[in-house]
Amino acid sequence: MAQQHKVAVLVGSLRKGSLNRKMANALIAMSPAALQMSAVEIGELPLYNQDLEDNPPAAWLTFRQQIAAADALLFVTPEYNRSVPGGLKNALDVGSRPYGKSVWGGKPAAIVSVSPGAIGGFGANHHLRQSMVFLDVPVLQQPETYIGGAHKLFDEAGAITNPDTTEFLGKFLQAFERWIAIHRR
Repeated sequence: MAQQHKVAVLVGSLRKGSLNRKMANALIAMSPAALQMSAVEIGELPLYNQDLEDNPPAAWLTFRQQIAAADALLFVTPEYNRSVPGGLKNALDVGSRPYGKSVWGGKPAAIVSVSPGAIGGFGANHHLRQSMVFLDVPVLQQPETYIGGAHKLFDEAGAITNPDTTEFLGKFLQAFERWIAIHRR
């Protein structure tokens, strides 16, 4: 039996019915048995403020514990103004503090950017990769996963309707599983 890997799935969009949440749910549903994927919510995290570290908010502590317990990370994000949404950036900051106690370091990751636009969130995908370099998170290089035209991909139940997209995402998940096996510390 293949080794099980706990994967924390972080969705950059906070909207309940977002295309990115639909994509994250679809990826969780189709993930290989070796990937135990579960969503880690970021919407209730108070904005990072170092002054709060003496008595950190409970939401910060819970979030940090969830990420620390994960073997790997999957980011599913839209593009806001050619970057990642503020909520996702805040989650990165909360998890990287206090200084010297980052919960991100060394965890293999993958990024899926999802957009109704044609370039599929390319800017957010690459901007997030820049932060991952500093956080010491090795990110899957191939296949690059930019999902454009996402507003046409889902049925009313949130299932992906395009067989080519489903096939591509299956290959992406297989590559991610291999990436985790290689880079897991």
